[in-house]
Amino acid sequence: MAKYTSEDVKRMVKEQDVKFIRLQFTDIFGSLKNVAITAEQLDKALSNECMFDGSSIEGFVRIEESDMYLRPDPDTFVVFPWRPQPGKVARMICDVYNPDGTPFEGDPRYRLKKIIKEAADMGYTFNVGPECEFFLFHTDDSGMPTTNTHDNAGYFDLGPMDLGENARRDICLVLEDMGFEIEASHHEVARGQHEIDFKYADALRTADNIVTFKLVVKTIAQRHGLHATFMPKPITGINGSGMHSNMSLSKGEINAFYDPNGPLQLSEEAYHYIAGIMKHTKSMAAITNPTVNSYKRLVPGYEAPVYIAWSAKNRSPLIRIPAARGLSTRIEMRNPDPSCNPYLALACMLAAGLDGIKNQMNAPASIEKNIFAMDEVARKEAGIESLPGDLFAAIQDLKENQLIKETLGTHIFERYVAAKLLEWDDYKTKVHQWEVEQYLTRF
Repeated sequence: MAKYTSEDVKRMVKEQDVKFIRLQFTDIFGSLKNVAITAEQLDKALSNECMFDGSSIEGFVRIEESDMYLRPDPDTFVVFPWRPQPGKVARMICDVYNPDGTPFEGDPRYRLKKIIKEAADMGYTFNVGPECEFFLFHTDDSGMPTTNTHDNAGYFDLGPMDLGENARRDICLVLEDMGFEIEASHHEVARGQHEIDFKYADALRTADNIVTFKLVVKTIAQRHGLHATFMPKPITGINGSGMHSNMSLSKGEINAFYDPNGPLQLSEEAYHYIAGIMKHTKSMAAITNPTVNSYKRLVPGYEAPVYIAWSAKNRSPLIRIPAARGLSTRIEMRNPDPSCNPYLALACMLAAGLDGIKNQMNAPASIEKNIFAMDEVARKEAGIESLPGDLFAAIQDLKENQLIKETLGTHIFERYVAAKLLEWDDYKTKVHQWEVEQYLTRF
């Protein structure tokens, strides 16, 4: 059910003295874009008449077909609490449309909505609760970010060790002002690393919330003289940042993953969903872990999942089943990181799980041992495979998977792969500091 209508938005803009509205959307990599309009142009925007040049957006269209239209989603209207209160600034997240009135196939939000509809046709609502981690770093005298951490705290530490506590508190307050329900906020394992968890929601709202969350974190951190980064592995030798994704399917008020009489109190649908995720996870990796740096996080020894397995008892596999049951029954996928485009990542996760259900795939036996402590022979005997070791391998897996290609659509798939191959080529042709340190004096 819609929260706001167009008339509601017009009324709130007038009552709250909003002067500027940012019409937001993302490119195929999840970077947030916006077109700013004045309140006087709101009627035009809400009538879907706001046009922009799509040729300037990464992965959108060629210059010969550049005109695109933004259609604001009134439900996403919110005022930015940190902007000046006289003459306030608000935003709405938009869907991107072609001039002929059809949805633009290269719009990541549309790709997610398309697979959500497929789930709805099967009777399901897809709910997701993300756990977004990030680092807070000092800036230098010129205001440029460094990798110097602001604290030496550890997991769940408090001030004065956790010097980011004030920034994290203000981030939470701003998010609550914007309608988020904050469930937890704490220092993470690595120095300078933080996590703020907000309540699960349907997948579209969750993806919208993730892009909003990242904007708020960066904005408020900057006001504290800090730089916030969602880069997966900014510092060698300490844990990287993940975006564990807790997923569930519901049918009305019933959690489709819960069966009080099933093994581990999980339903057949839950096991099929797990099997679908495991089948397609290698091919999703280029989406859920989309950068060269992502694979510096996905190595043994730093709590990040590397091995494709599942368990209800330990956190070493890719998939974990948290202990809660009933309405809280969920499947946690632990390899995604916060550099991903959330619309595409959630679309691929849902498509993989639904594939498992539709084809009644059988999940392998759960792994109760610590996989990190198993040697290669033991993992092979248990049938445990690994995630791709780098971005190039992930791209090759993506190219071979028809389901994920269809989920992304031809437009996004072709442009995404081309861009990621350029990223990989740029990386592999550079001489890195490690090479200089290792070889300059040796040879």
